Amino acid sequence: MTGAEYEETERTRVFRKPGRGSYDRDLVHSILDEALTCHVGFVQDGQPYVIPTIHARVGETLFLHGARGNRTFKALGDGVPCCVTVTLVDELVLARAALHHSLNYRSVMVLGNAHEVTDPDEKGEALRAVVEHIAPGRAEEIRGPDETDLKSTKVLSMKIDEASAKVRTGPPVDEEKDLDLPNWAGQLPLTQGTGDPVTAPNLAEDLPVPKSVRGWARP
Repeated sequence: MTGAEYEETERTRVFRKPGRGSYDRDLVHSILDEALTCHVGFVQDGQPYVIPTIHARVGETLFLHGARGNRTFKALGDGVPCCVTVTLVDELVLARAALHHSLNYRSVMVLGNAHEVTDPDEKGEALRAVVEHIAPGRAEEIRGPDETDLKSTKVLSMKIDEASAKVRTGPPVDEEKDLDLPNWAGQLPLTQGTGDPVTAPNLAEDLPVPKSVRGWARP
């Protein structure tokens, strides 16, 4: 880590609504950590692809994992440039006019190159991090990856060197001429919660729901 902010580069500079842009390291980390999934964009043989997947952050490294035969992970493992994005939607922004409807959100874009993790110990720790990203505390409650699991799974690492965040907050921004219209305007907060756990039908015995599931919440 070299400072409180990532360097603003020509590729990560926020041009549209720059006041919503941020290069704050802690903000970028918090958004990456709260998002359950990311989207990975890359170009292969002239064709753009954007693929959803699960990620985990450890320090200044993002880890991605998938099946060894996965075409996406083969391309990424070969070092093609890629872009990882996450978005958290916090509120619906409902304006008086259709044009000004929007969302309050937090988003991150990371640019770079991914590389395959081949060291068994690092690979195991990366997979543990992914499990912990999904459900904190879960890794202590389950069997970790064995040799067969490690062989069948490809893990990629990507340094967080170029990154930016973009955040919108606040009420709708209506035009002055529309402020007296008899239309409700405001924000509708969205929350992320869970229903009741559904036990797998093939458990070997009647087991209680573990702590990582009972207390599940995002950071």
